[in-house]
Amino acid sequence: MKRKVMVTAAMVALAAMLVSACTKEEPPQFTGEETHEPEYQAHLDAISPSAYNNVQGLDLEPGTYISIIGKEESSAYSRELRRGVEQAAEDLNTLLGFTGNDKIKVVYNGAAKGEDIGEQVNILDEELSRYPDVLGIASVDEDACTVQLDLATSNGIPIIAFDSGNTHPGILCTVKTDNMDAARTGAYKLANEIGGEGQVILLVNDSESESARERTESFLQEMKENQPDIEVMETIYLDKMEEYKKEIVEEKARELSDDEAEGENEAGEEAKDQDPNSKARETNGDVEGEAEPGETQEPSVKLTEEEKTAMVNAMSDEDVLLYYLEKYPDLKGVFGTSFSATQAGLKALRHAERDVVLMGFDAGKEQLEALESGEIKGLVVQNPFGIGYAAVVAAARTVLEIGNEAQVDTGYVWVTQENMEETSIKQMLYE
Repeated sequence: MKRKVMVTAAMVALAAMLVSACTKEEPPQFTGEETHEPEYQAHLDAISPSAYNNVQGLDLEPGTYISIIGKEESSAYSRELRRGVEQAAEDLNTLLGFTGNDKIKVVYNGAAKGEDIGEQVNILDEELSRYPDVLGIASVDEDACTVQLDLATSNGIPIIAFDSGNTHPGILCTVKTDNMDAARTGAYKLANEIGGEGQVILLVNDSESESARERTESFLQEMKENQPDIEVMETIYLDKMEEYKKEIVEEKARELSDDEAEGENEAGEEAKDQDPNSKARETNGDVEGEAEPGETQEPSVKLTEEEKTAMVNAMSDEDVLLYYLEKYPDLKGVFGTSFSATQAGLKALRHAERDVVLMGFDAGKEQLEALESGEIKGLVVQNPFGIGYAAVVAAARTVLEIGNEAQVDTGYVWVTQENMEETSIKQMLYE
């Protein structure tokens, strides 16, 4: 009996060893195939926290609808952002194995041409009527769309922001560049390039968005606090061009009036000097050309309102920038807070043929070519692909109610003619 028990115990032990061997994880075998990171991995690596640079664990229900509304669709920046949105959607569906009607539906919309707040509101109204599971928005105006966002909240549609923030209290997460840090870097780099002293102009893409406000404030603060010998002569907002045109015309009208009055005074003085009887008339208070009591003497040249309006209508936005470039002949630097602002500065400087240091934000084909040629000295290049990708991740996390960071930083790089060919830099560029 004892022998039988011992044999049985040995058999049990052997069986346990066999089970253990079968369940033990085998070491990876070399198959001859290499694994490659996706070509967009550098954009994802720049995102912080790292939970937003991948779609792992986002077990969404089939057919989940994520609505992403950008500022616009036409620029290289927006196309790159949209590419990030679409890549995140593809990665989600691949991970979850969804096909056909089961696919996670991620829809990107933006104004067709430029940042149009009216068109963005219309798109928002249309998307809310489709009742998405979550809404992501890059606000053209940080204080706009309150009615629509209130409606979304009341209907149980959660909201995240990306690219530029919004003041609405219902925003659960904001995915964007650290604008304060990026603009501070740009200001410091410009100051260093012009030798720490001189006059500069700041070009700002708009006066309404959070991103523009943050960059403007940070740039001006850096110059004021740490660059005492640099003077920011003008802060020019591209969405206020009509106001600038009217101001310029009024200023030119005053100059014309003053020049005419000065010319008449000089002519009168010359006539008095040549007239031997002028002294006697002056002594008697009979000065030629002097206005009678109660009479106002107007210069002979005065622009009518119709003439002023015609002058305003004849001016282009570039004319406005050329006016300010001419106004400051000692100008040493220009900085643009966005792609459009930097591009506007580039065109104006080319037209004026001024040797002024230009720096700014974002990439794009023409800006990279200008960087390579030396027309632009440095660019803050954001990570729009990463912004789009992380926005979808944040939206998915919101639907799943697994918590979000208040703010996700998508990173940026400082690009110059000297480093633009480096691999780590090239991976972040776009056209």
